[in-house]
Amino acid sequence: MKKIILTFGIAFASCFAASAQKFAYVDTEYILGQIPEYKSAQAELDKISVQWQKEIEAKYAEIDKMYKAYQAEQILLTEDMKKKREGDIVAKEKEAKDLQKLRFGVDGELFKKRQELVKPIQDKVYNAVKGVAEKGGYSIIFDKAGDVTMLYASSKNDKSDEVLTQMGYKGGSAPKK
Repeated sequence: MKKIILTFGIAFASCFAASAQKFAYVDTEYILGQIPEYKSAQAELDKISVQWQKEIEAKYAEIDKMYKAYQAEQILLTEDMKKKREGDIVAKEKEAKDLQKLRFGVDGELFKKRQELVKPIQDKVYNAVKGVAEKGGYSIIFDKAGDVTMLYASSKNDKSDEVLTQMGYKGGSAPKK
């Protein structure tokens, strides 16, 4: 009997402790969409990405042209000439793949440019979220735009506009999703 009462008491105490914590959420996708600097950074990244993609596609088009010319002339070439042409094509393919990796790879130029342009804005958002949490006494603030799945979220707990205000931007009315 004492074990049942003790178990019930611990369960009751933990429920009471959990209810004392305050939770809220923000939608960073919405927040970033309201920041002009983020929009211009994204536009610049898109422009750079398209430019680099065209450069890479041009290299692959050149390789395709070389290969088609090789196939058309293959019968007329000596073994040494065939090997040289094949080597040239392979070297061009490697060059194109290396360029693609340099531009779009894990630590490529696009990643570095994104870090340079977007990371400071994300840091400002994080610091504003932290400020809202400390000011409002929130234990946890979830990001509705991230991988966290929320089956239900009351709009009274959405602090996205407060984060925008904390950052010095005019918060509208966070979209209801």
